[in-house]
Amino acid sequence: MFELLKAGGILMVPIVACSILALAIILERFWTLRPSRVAPNQSVNELWRWIKKKELNGRKLKALQASSPMGRILAGGLLNAKHGREIMKESIEHEASQVIHDLERFLNPLGTVATVTPLLGLLGTVIGMIKVFAEIQLSGVGNAGNLAGGISEALITTAAGLSVAIPALIAHRYFIRRVDELVVGMEQEAIKLVEVVHGDREIDVEGA
Repeated sequence: MFELLKAGGILMVPIVACSILALAIILERFWTLRPSRVAPNQSVNELWRWIKKKELNGRKLKALQASSPMGRILAGGLLNAKHGREIMKESIEHEASQVIHDLERFLNPLGTVATVTPLLGLLGTVIGMIKVFAEIQLSGVGNAGNLAGGISEALITTAAGLSVAIPALIAHRYFIRRVDELVVGMEQEAIKLVEVVHGDREIDVEGA
């Protein structure tokens, strides 16, 4: 493996660095964006039980707020529910914007890796071909070993860049989709909460 990296030239260093960064982000986002962590059903069901039985208090609100990103959004709305529907909705939107920002953390760098690594591979290809033509000018086409070295460098960097970019791009699209799904679910629960608190909707007995 080291010989392969060495044969790819100096541009293999940033490509390998990009691959390490992409792998770290992918593993971290897989762990962080689990539905059971972002929007656990048990926390939401427990909240409906508290509201149904009129057991909601400051201590339980703090526990809800610390339980998950969704709990943080719902608690933010409940803390300002007494100030009216509009203030409650604004509080939910404010907390939601913070939560969404956290959910999308590191996705821009992952997208950048997916964009940059093919360009690094292309640059390696260009450098390798420049070396090939420079060798042809100096020695003609008779020195096949030197020509093969330049061509090998060009092909290795291209392959390495694409090998990093393709999974990074797939992961980036996947995580964007997962964030969208999580946000839609949290939005539905927040709307339901506003309607329940202000008497426009009954709590589902099964959910409560």
